[in-house]
Amino acid sequence: MEWTAVLKQAIDYMEEHLLDDITVEAVAENVSVSNFYFQKGFKIMTGYTIGEYIRNRRLYMAALDVLKGNEKIIDIAYKYGYDTPESFSKAFNRFHGVSPIHLIGQSYKLKIFQPLIISISIKGGNVMDFTIDKMGAFKVVGMERTFQYDSAYEAIPKFWNEYCQKYMDKLCSLEGNCNIGKYGINIDENMQMKEFRYLIAGDYNGGDVPEGFDVVEIPAMTWAKFRCVGPMPSALQSVNTRIFKEWLPNNNQYDIAAGYNVEMYSMGDTKATDYVSEIWIPIKKK
Repeated sequence: MEWTAVLKQAIDYMEEHLLDDITVEAVAENVSVSNFYFQKGFKIMTGYTIGEYIRNRRLYMAALDVLKGNEKIIDIAYKYGYDTPESFSKAFNRFHGVSPIHLIGQSYKLKIFQPLIISISIKGGNVMDFTIDKMGAFKVVGMERTFQYDSAYEAIPKFWNEYCQKYMDKLCSLEGNCNIGKYGINIDENMQMKEFRYLIAGDYNGGDVPEGFDVVEIPAMTWAKFRCVGPMPSALQSVNTRIFKEWLPNNNQYDIAAGYNVEMYSMGDTKATDYVSEIWIPIKKK
């Protein structure tokens, strides 16, 4: 399915289930895209997380119900998934700038949040630097952790800090292990939706494996490899945005294949203007 169609189907699904106990995992499963790529792509394309979009739509629809005056505030609160009138009132006030009970007299404060309409504008001038690489299986050695999707963006940088502080100097004294940290690898082979494995890894060429580290085989697959030049993390973030806003919507050959995501970091000063990194996305023919 084309990326724009994925987003449109996801929005339609959320609209149909606004009054249900809908989860991010259910939305991703409905469009058959890995949770990792779906959440990242949705945020980049729309500026909202899935949770923010659902919450904003519910609070807008709840405000319309308040203005109609046919239902009690407590019933509207439960209708839109809030456990108590107090939690509903707090969220409502934060979003609209007025409490539900006072909205009728100050309807001009209603914050409108209509369903998103996905459209793509094609811009020229900057060609993305990428290659399509059909690779055989390869092995990496690294430190592995399991993360929840909803907390990964905060937890993974802490994991890297822990690795650098505890293991970097020690590993660099061991022959053959100094490039652990070359890769950051996301693994979600079974599309479990709630959690994924993450490795700080390097190439494995045989030999002893440091205590607390694992050898993992990355299967043979075709990768779209995007080159990023510039200081971290802005260069990676910029290319990530272009992948989801430009490359995916406008390419007519490939879909994302679920399971893996790789970031490759070269040796050198990560703050330098000529620092090189890469984003590897597994792909399949449409």
